[in-house]
Amino acid sequence: MTAKRKSPAAKVLKAVLIALILVVVCAGAYVAYVFASWHRIPDMQALEVTGGADAALEPESEYSIVTWNLGFGAYSDDYSFFMDGGTESWAFSRDAVHENIGAAIASLRAMQPDLMILQELDFDATRSYHVDERALVQEAFPEMDAAFAVNYDSPFLMYPLTQPHGASRAGILTLSGADIASSVRRSLPIETGLMKVVDLDRCYSVSHIPVSNGRDLALVDLHLSAYTSDGTIATEQLKMLIDDLSAEYENGNYVIAGGDFNKDLLGNSPEVFGVSGEKYTWAQPIDESLLTDGLTLVKALDEADPVPSCRNCDIGYIEGTTFVVTVDGFIVSDNVEVLEAHVVDEGFKHSDHNPVRMAFRLKG
Repeated sequence: MTAKRKSPAAKVLKAVLIALILVVVCAGAYVAYVFASWHRIPDMQALEVTGGADAALEPESEYSIVTWNLGFGAYSDDYSFFMDGGTESWAFSRDAVHENIGAAIASLRAMQPDLMILQELDFDATRSYHVDERALVQEAFPEMDAAFAVNYDSPFLMYPLTQPHGASRAGILTLSGADIASSVRRSLPIETGLMKVVDLDRCYSVSHIPVSNGRDLALVDLHLSAYTSDGTIATEQLKMLIDDLSAEYENGNYVIAGGDFNKDLLGNSPEVFGVSGEKYTWAQPIDESLLTDGLTLVKALDEADPVPSCRNCDIGYIEGTTFVVTVDGFIVSDNVEVLEAHVVDEGFKHSDHNPVRMAFRLKG
């Protein structure tokens, strides 16, 4: 008896089914890999301190500090990012990364701050062509002590499919012209759902810098969450931060905490800068009621010539059109006298953030 031959349509259907099964198996294997690879970096991790600084800070002397999110070296003023509704998932090129980080270093040198707290520095990431930005900055300031905390150590992300974001290793860097006696990494609360694999492993670092009167300056470098499906996470992060700052202050130390709060520090940035914020809900006003006695939010604003610290990256920067907000700044204890604080207008040429500079004295 002769066996029946399968029709061409049946062969096509079989091939399609096999292909679908392979896609499902591969997708399942990838999801399993992502969740198996995901991990949180331990809390209270002691950080290595390197560099050549050895002096203590002096009470009543004037110092300056700069905070700046360097945007992993990708954000020239014409760059847009896929997670903000833009197009790019990598920096434009390896050369662009070096150009943007190099320009930021030049600006920092020109400002000559005594202290620097920097965010979004990649040291081994697909998106920045594996340029070690951390090393570039530290090598540019060998006279300063440095402490680096990792806040992004992600598995390989296959999205977007046309140019997968890849694996990322990045962090926050503290630089000091005075001796950093110790530094520790604090792990912040983050989401527990699917968002945890695409967001940063949020943290802040606390560096203790001796002052000649026997106290310490507790210098905190932070990068809080922006996008959360659970709105309580951002509040929990801020509460934890403030608890730590309060404990440092109650121990008799000076406190300066700065960085990217991912909150509208002015409370009304759209009104201040004359842009609509209706569709940009990520930058909610910071809840100043959470601040405890002895702690003050420093609002870096020149009312005569207001400059924002951050732009949204759904499009390149177009003054008057691109949504802008001030999310970068400082919280200080009341034994720190703030002399002035302003956003430095870099025009977002080499990062999606402008630096914020503060001059201060430690009260005797």
